[in-house]
Amino acid sequence: MKILLLEDELMLQSAITEYLNDCGYSLDMCEDGEQAYQKIQDNSYDLFIFDINTPTIDGLTLLDMLQKEKIYVPTIFISAITEIEQISKAYELGCYDYLKKPFHLKELRLHIERLFKMAQIESKSIIKISKMYMYNLDNERLYFDNEEQILTPKQSQIINVLASNINKVVDFEMLRYYVWEDRPVDNAIIRAEMHRVRQVLKEDLINSIKGIGYILIKNFNDERT
Repeated sequence: MKILLLEDELMLQSAITEYLNDCGYSLDMCEDGEQAYQKIQDNSYDLFIFDINTPTIDGLTLLDMLQKEKIYVPTIFISAITEIEQISKAYELGCYDYLKKPFHLKELRLHIERLFKMAQIESKSIIKISKMYMYNLDNERLYFDNEEQILTPKQSQIINVLASNINKVVDFEMLRYYVWEDRPVDNAIIRAEMHRVRQVLKEDLINSIKGIGYILIKNFNDERT
């Protein structure tokens, strides 16, 4: 797991880095927000640990900038700030956790471990289709830029079959069985419904395999998420 630490108190930065390295984590360190922002443009991280009051760009502003650029990485804030307005803003911006200084280093590790366990549970039910599209197997919903997409029941069933078999060919028989409840519908009817699904999608994700069926292609290369 690779972590970016933004902390301008050098003694604390050094202590956190040494401790988490001993715990098996890989860290990049920054003293100011601008430096952190540049590192994020050039590298991929599994977790951000941000102080709030940092030079050049403060931690809250930095997270806001990243959210607007659709860079979504779990974030823990560490800060001596106790004002509820600042803490509320941190959560509104999408931080996962808030740790008040001073804290025990083991406490930070426990927060990190809890966060990663939550992420692992969520990742089992979330299928990332593209940079903007994801499918939730638990609630059988399709999302574009984290916004649920409105589909007809038939379209939803088609997407469910394709997403559950992502990067695998789903033939006409499989679609007939799962979507049309094994009724003897003609392939032309399936093609017509698939055409309507493609019209709803904002990206070209479904490929036709002539005479066989369809395949939902995973097109996601952004390593940040």
